[in-house]
Amino acid sequence: MNRRFSFGLSALWLTWSLSGCASTPPEEDPVQIKLKDLDTRLERIERVMANQSLLDFSNQLESLRGDVRAVHNDVDQMNNAIEASRKQQRDMYADLDQRLKNLESRGSGASGTAAPPAVAGAAAGAAAPATSNAPDAGDDKAIYQAAFTLLKDGQYDRAIAGFQKFLATYPDSSLADNGQYWLGEAFYVNKSYPEAQSAFQRVIDKYPQSRKISDALLKIGYCRYEMKQWDSARQVLGQVVARFSDTPAGRLAQQRLEKMTAEKH
Repeated sequence: MNRRFSFGLSALWLTWSLSGCASTPPEEDPVQIKLKDLDTRLERIERVMANQSLLDFSNQLESLRGDVRAVHNDVDQMNNAIEASRKQQRDMYADLDQRLKNLESRGSGASGTAAPPAVAGAAAGAAAPATSNAPDAGDDKAIYQAAFTLLKDGQYDRAIAGFQKFLATYPDSSLADNGQYWLGEAFYVNKSYPEAQSAFQRVIDKYPQSRKISDALLKIGYCRYEMKQWDSARQVLGQVVARFSDTPAGRLAQQRLEKMTAEKH
């Protein structure tokens, strides 16, 4: 009987032990706890990486926005330069047209008092009208306009030759300062910056009363910028801003100075 009782106690203890093991919640298993901890840490790392990717994307987006703003700024500067150039051309054509009208009015006023060349020659006893190899008074304008047309058509080398011929043939023409300036422009668009700078400087030196002074000084600053003479370019452009602040040249000079600052020149 003692043996049966002992066997029963053993069985009861074994049953209790097994039931106790079975009742242990899975979440209390150290292996499960470790796995859950690893999962949590992995999720945290994934969130950090996702946030970092978003930050990188945001930085790239802001950089692209900066590039777009810079492009818009360049476009605005180009539009301003184009508009200033168009205004200069309109002013030049208006000035030329007015001068031609003045010449025509003077010529028509004199025609009522002077005898025609053939009559004057006959009164002097000449058998035939006198001839002369001297150029007509309007030849300087024709040569100037031909050179200017070449410049507008993009034939820069021919335009340079045309303006040089005009200036050599008619150094005292009323259009000489304009011709000197556009010679500089022809050199400039041809990327001959030292020659362009010399041509613009001659406008300032030889024609101090010319309306092209502000534009010539601006373009000297541009030439020095293109030749990477940063300090000298800043000095010249600063003069344009100080002397001609309310003109297109002054505004363009200020824009170029701001561009140089952005470029760290």
